[in-house]
Amino acid sequence: MVEQLQSALPGNAPLDCALCPRLVEFRKENQTKFPDFFNGPVPAFGSRDAELLIVGLAPGLKGANRTGRPFTGDYAGDLLYPTLLKFGFAEGNYAARIDDGLKLKKAIITNAVRCVPPQNKTIGEEERNCRPYLIEQIEKLPTIKIILALGLVAHNAVLSTYSEKKSAFKFAHNSLHTLSSGLLMIDSYHCSRYNTNTGRLTTQMFEDVFVNIIEQLK
Repeated sequence: MVEQLQSALPGNAPLDCALCPRLVEFRKENQTKFPDFFNGPVPAFGSRDAELLIVGLAPGLKGANRTGRPFTGDYAGDLLYPTLLKFGFAEGNYAARIDDGLKLKKAIITNAVRCVPPQNKTIGEEERNCRPYLIEQIEKLPTIKIILALGLVAHNAVLSTYSEKKSAFKFAHNSLHTLSSGLLMIDSYHCSRYNTNTGRLTTQMFEDVFVNIIEQLK
């Protein structure tokens, strides 16, 4: 199943990617500690005719790093995938498993950094090393019209992809930006457990972002 996802879309890092020593070391530790986990660069998930590209931070240790599918098996996915289903960007049922049969429609999900980082915190070098994969994903999926950046790291990764000045595109929840390429980018607070538990992001706030996305895609 994971191998099918890996080969289905452009811009995926090789499963034995060795660009980031810190992440490789952490991967090896997790392969020993959690031998049944995916433990590798998590491939993108979605459809080749995607109009919406969703960019997150990085795989969660016991979420995507375990299952091999972005946002699958952790709390963030429990908010993201039902929202995608509600707004018509997915079909089937989300059961937090890679074999649950869920399919995305006109959407693709990826991460700014493809491997799980220690303490869920990436560093600049890792973000730069992964950037060519994001560039390839965007360039080889010409139907993409809008990018949803989940959190500041994803927001900055998209801006760096297009060599945009970060000072000209301030991150703000549900804020819409027009990039020099003509693509639109919309920001959202990350749908993490921390953000939802603290009330920084509510279900309604997250759904409001998708209302905006639907309006822009008309």
